[in-house]
Amino acid sequence: MKAIVDLFSTDYGLFSISGLLFIVFMAFWFYRFFVRKMNEAEQANRGR
Repeated sequence: MKAIVDLFSTDYGLFSISGLLFIVFMAFWFYRFFVRKMNEAEQANRGR
């Protein structure tokens, strides 16, 4: 219980949460970006 209180009430806990959220957001963004680019390349190759 002390760990959860420290996580949400201290500066290092809040920085940890924000860092983890940033990493998860960037993973999602990269996944969507690369899937979109692969689909665009596939459509371009079909058009040849």
